[in-house]
Amino acid sequence: MSFFKNQFANVVEWQEFRDDMIFYKWHNREIKKGSKLIIRPGQDAIFLNNGKIEGVFKDEGEYDIESQIIPFLSTLKGFKFGFNSGMRVEVLFVNTKEFNVKWGTKNAINIPAPGLPGGLPIRANGTFNFKVNDYIALIDKIAGVKDQYLVEDVKIRITSILDQLLMKWISREGKDMFNLQSNSFEISKGIKEDLDMEIMENGMTISEFTIMSFSYPKEIQDMINKNASYGMVGNVDKYQEISMIDGMSSGKMSGGGTASDMAGMMMGMNIANQMLNKMNQNQHPESQHSPVQSQQQGEVQQKPNFCPNCGMKTQGANFCPNCGQKLT
Repeated sequence: MSFFKNQFANVVEWQEFRDDMIFYKWHNREIKKGSKLIIRPGQDAIFLNNGKIEGVFKDEGEYDIESQIIPFLSTLKGFKFGFNSGMRVEVLFVNTKEFNVKWGTKNAINIPAPGLPGGLPIRANGTFNFKVNDYIALIDKIAGVKDQYLVEDVKIRITSILDQLLMKWISREGKDMFNLQSNSFEISKGIKEDLDMEIMENGMTISEFTIMSFSYPKEIQDMINKNASYGMVGNVDKYQEISMIDGMSSGKMSGGGTASDMAGMMMGMNIANQMLNKMNQNQHPESQHSPVQSQQQGEVQQKPNFCPNCGMKTQGANFCPNCGQKLT
């Protein structure tokens, strides 16, 4: 008897487990007497009968189906194996981990922008996370007609509507079309909610959606970089001065001849002197007086208190009251 028992026994398991596979359906629908169920880490095993869930088993390990599984099945708990007959059910193995997927726009998205009739073409990239959270919906919508389902299948569905959602939420939250990164959190939050609604009917949920970066056409990006440079140095004049000095120090200011070289040197020296003067004025604001004031102050300071000719006390007068000597 034990010989025939071993002939009928089999093992119900997900042998070729893949990280990118969302679920796998065990193909042999007849489970033999003495069969074992093996659940590996990160898997749930779902027993199905006529498309309906009989039981869900989540703890990893090895189980005897007749003694440890059948007693917990909904309508098959009283099933008894015959001598040469097995139990006809389906077993669906579900990958329980959270999947992380990279995404990126295939083509530029033209976002409506003032002054640009055709819109502002941008690209974006980032990641999104999803996982299975509703086995009934998963079975009704996907597992009922497929033997397996891959992460790539979900990615294709998500990216097919992602361009529309990006346009929707960038237009709604992107207050500055040339600085979308500052609004990326609000844009990502809105897209996550819409994507979650999109795949909820398939028994899955979007747990996270992130925009890593936006990219613009080269001309727009150059303009953004230049504008940022202006902001860093304070104003255009300082930006030009710093650019000139950088060019001189790197040797990129040399012209095609001696005259142009001399002109560049003179211009650089003038700019350097202007910058030094400004720095001195900022450091010593009390010295900023008009030439007349400085001259008058100098004259007052140089006038003696006594006449150098007769010794009479002058009290800061221009001429000595005794001998008429001009005082300087």
